[in-house]
Amino acid sequence: MESAIALTRFYHPLLTGSYSHHLRSLSLFNSTPIFPKLSSVKYPFATISPARFIVTASSSPLSPSTTVAESQGLEQIKSVPTKPIEGQKTGTSGLRKKVKVFMQENYLANWIQALFNSLPPEDFKNGLLVLGGDGRYFNKEASQIIIKIAAGNGVGKILVGKDGIMSTPAVSAVIRKREANGGFIMSASHNPGGPDYDWGIKFNYSSGQPAPESITDKIYGNTLSISEIKIADIPDVDLSQLGVTKYGNFSVEVVDPVADYLELMENVFDFSLIRSLISRPDFRFTFDAMHAVTGAYAKPIFVDKLGASLESIANGEPLEDFGHGHPDPNLTYAKDLVNILYGENGPDFGAASDGDGDRNMILGRRFFVTPSDSVAIIAANAQDAIPYFQSGPKGLARSMPTSGSLDRVAQKLNLPFYEVPTGWKFFSNLMDAGKLSICGEESFGTGSDHIREKDGIWAVLAWLSILANRNKDKRSGEKLVSVADVVTEHWATYGRNFFSRYDYEECESEGANKMIEYLRDLISKSKAGDKFGSLVGSYVLDFADDFTYTDPVDESVASKQGVRVVFSDGSRIIFRLSGTGSAGATVRIYIEQFELDVSKHDMDAQIALKPLIDLALSVSKLKDFTGREKPTVIT
Repeated sequence: MESAIALTRFYHPLLTGSYSHHLRSLSLFNSTPIFPKLSSVKYPFATISPARFIVTASSSPLSPSTTVAESQGLEQIKSVPTKPIEGQKTGTSGLRKKVKVFMQENYLANWIQALFNSLPPEDFKNGLLVLGGDGRYFNKEASQIIIKIAAGNGVGKILVGKDGIMSTPAVSAVIRKREANGGFIMSASHNPGGPDYDWGIKFNYSSGQPAPESITDKIYGNTLSISEIKIADIPDVDLSQLGVTKYGNFSVEVVDPVADYLELMENVFDFSLIRSLISRPDFRFTFDAMHAVTGAYAKPIFVDKLGASLESIANGEPLEDFGHGHPDPNLTYAKDLVNILYGENGPDFGAASDGDGDRNMILGRRFFVTPSDSVAIIAANAQDAIPYFQSGPKGLARSMPTSGSLDRVAQKLNLPFYEVPTGWKFFSNLMDAGKLSICGEESFGTGSDHIREKDGIWAVLAWLSILANRNKDKRSGEKLVSVADVVTEHWATYGRNFFSRYDYEECESEGANKMIEYLRDLISKSKAGDKFGSLVGSYVLDFADDFTYTDPVDESVASKQGVRVVFSDGSRIIFRLSGTGSAGATVRIYIEQFELDVSKHDMDAQIALKPLIDLALSVSKLKDFTGREKPTVIT
């Protein structure tokens, strides 16, 4: 059936302020400028050329209601003049700024074009790219910008999640399954969303891993010299309907964002084993999606496949502003979940995931599992509880600031072990080389080589697998092995690494940088045997450095990755500036102390670590440099 398709919602990617709005019933046969009264301002994306479509039933293996829209050909490729914009250097995981920054004229378009200018043509010409995001504010509009610039640069096909939604782990999984050239992830991860908050973009390469620094450095370099944006003059794609839309040699396929990821999870885990636990009347489970992307995954996985009750999913609807919340699964921002687990007659198991689905928090009844302990416990139990690891892990790794709990598991299991800088791309290199199976970061990121990103739901399923395996022979009425039991048994075997992180968010960058420079100067003058702290109970220095990592795979070097102060008893203090914020600087202080004495394992971490915490604040002169009296978040 031939039909002219009216554009019912049009977003002008270069408009800001009051001019960014919806336009109704604008026919695609109208080739006149959309904003004729704004002729004094250049809006080169604001004209739509004629297009005619034939809508037919799909022959591809999509849902029965899927359609394919075919055009008569790809319309004109425009070259839009532009100028460099300052501040487009990517951080630890992509470019993150306030939404209003990205909505400035050409801001996002410049970065996307700079990316294509940085990639070898064979990495995208006529190729397949994946596009997804966490559902936050501005993602739908950004999707259209990315699709049009991709078409303008010769990409063959974009595969995008319905409504622009696809979690970071799912994007990695889809890239790998579909053998795509790479993919865009629209997310500021655990940062708040909404018109006044954060937005972000990053690019993952062909094995599903975050782009290496060699590429992100090129992107930044190209943002400083960019002069044109190549964009296809095509209409917005309807992202609300599954199906394929073709424009000549370019096409966009809107897919179910859950299907490929769910299939992978069923291959990694024994779903029947997990179901046997979740379906027990004496086991209660709750998952908080924090109104973020995993809300789209929670029901299909936990309810439909594993038999959990629908009531066990909290905040399960993805919202553009995350329900006015901060989608960071920690003790501060996931307080509602914490209160439930620590309340009277709380559930046996609780978990949460973040904005884009790559982080996780694990809780038992009145018990918090630190991310450092979590990855160590998963690694220690993986071969017995998770089919994917039935032959045992190939190797283990952690980020430098993460506690040494995992080191001890690797030592006991006689496995290769790696300490890398913060950033999942460092793990990905080891995975691609076949050296690494399980890894984690203290920042609530845990994962394995099933994909090339950390994976929140994977971590939850791993814990459920461990609990299910420990309780598979328990009869109804018998006391179940709990989360607390699993952790305390682990400590009894390996010892406990008391660990805490103090975050000071959105500090003035100048003061934060001066503090780090001060610490670098201090450690350059320190030597083994120096004493820190009071004469009574002082700490003796083993070594201090600014962590440098040489990749064993490609021999690339990452320097200035965090100031480490390591004492003779194994205690550590680490100072680092985070690269995941959108404004100012986040100062992170990590404090760790190992304890082998089982009688002391039940101590509160803040009490056990207080002398080290006081020492860290004193040595760094944090208050003097930043003016901060208290941390924003304590983990």
